[in-house]
Amino acid sequence: MPAEIFGETYEFLPKPEILTFEEITRIARLFVQLGVGKIRITGGEPLLRRELDRLITALKRIEGVTDLTLTTNGFLLEQMAEPLKRAGLDRLTVSLDSLDEKVFERMNGRDYGLDRVLKGISKAEGVGFYPLKINAVVQRGVNDHTITELAKHFHGTGHILRFIEFMDVGTRNKWDLSEVVSGAEMVERIGKELPLEPFEPNYPGEVAKRFRYLDGGGEIGIITSVTQPFCGECSRARLSTDGNLFTCLFAEAGMDLRAPLRGGASDDEISKMIQDNWLQRTDRYSELRSGAPGTSRKVEMYQIGG
Repeated sequence: MPAEIFGETYEFLPKPEILTFEEITRIARLFVQLGVGKIRITGGEPLLRRELDRLITALKRIEGVTDLTLTTNGFLLEQMAEPLKRAGLDRLTVSLDSLDEKVFERMNGRDYGLDRVLKGISKAEGVGFYPLKINAVVQRGVNDHTITELAKHFHGTGHILRFIEFMDVGTRNKWDLSEVVSGAEMVERIGKELPLEPFEPNYPGEVAKRFRYLDGGGEIGIITSVTQPFCGECSRARLSTDGNLFTCLFAEAGMDLRAPLRGGASDDEISKMIQDNWLQRTDRYSELRSGAPGTSRKVEMYQIGG
């Protein structure tokens, strides 16, 4: 969330507009009944939500959930790792764009410091989250000169570092195609010092292309949603804090589930809404990006996660 926009005077959503844990769990259960197995808690920053471990516990109890995971910026991870593990969270992803302090602060727009995130990663590993996934967005001229250092840091640790091409998420990150470092270029740069080879995905539709170190030091992932879009294989739906269902990270609008949820709609009625919305989706923004106007309105990423 850009600091220049979301400062101390910013008025956030009133609490009544935010889905309760019970409402989130109910919608999640309906998705699982429709075939979803994996649930990810994102944000904004999810660890800011009070009693988040209570939501994790409720989601973990849904029969059919095969993978329950969470993405965090790591700011509160040191104190939250243990409660999350006790609540039943299966996996953790931590956003870490650089190990250079100044670059890290520039990328995050905050001055809370790199050390706090690294301590959170260490704590998470200590309570049993292993392997971790570490996400780094790569922006040319900002942090691309630090990606090899990041790869070396996590090489041999068992954690999975994933590099993400700089995307035009929302309308506020001043995206420019010239600042995109392609996945191919990232692999070439890292491979010069830590030789890599591609290998098979974990499952159909996996967004990250996998590469392993030839010396057996683990693997990295490359997410190429700009240079090699994967819209046709996408199987992700996103539920916003205020109850809107989005079928694409780059959507202009979502479908309101909060109103029927609070208006007395039955599970069957809400389930049909979800089914109809999913089956009618035509989202393929990443494939059409080159011909799309750069000023098109899109939902901001901090509202629906990655």
